[in-house]
Amino acid sequence: MEATELSDGVVIYTTPWCPYCRLALALFDRKGVEVANIDVTGDHAKRAWLREVTGQHTVPQIFIDGQPYGGYSDVAALDARGELDPLLGG
Repeated sequence: MEATELSDGVVIYTTPWCPYCRLALALFDRKGVEVANIDVTGDHAKRAWLREVTGQHTVPQIFIDGQPYGGYSDVAALDARGELDPLLGG
C-alpha cells in the first residue's frame, strides 16, 4: 500500500454501488471535510490489504490520519457521540 494513501486526512475505500459508501462520503461532505476516495472495485490486492489491516471484508473502510475507524456505521456512531469532530481537527 502506498504511504500517500494513508497520510493525514480522511481516506475512504469504496465501491460505486455501495449505499454505505455513499452515506460515508455524504457525511464527510456535510462536515466540509475533503476525502481521498479510493475505488477498490476489482482491485484484489487492495481488498486483501484492507482485510489484513482492518479484519473486515466490506466497504467502506474509513481511515483518519492513517488509523482505521471501520465503516459508515462506526463513523456515524462516533459522530453521534461527538467524537468524530475532534478526530477531524474540528
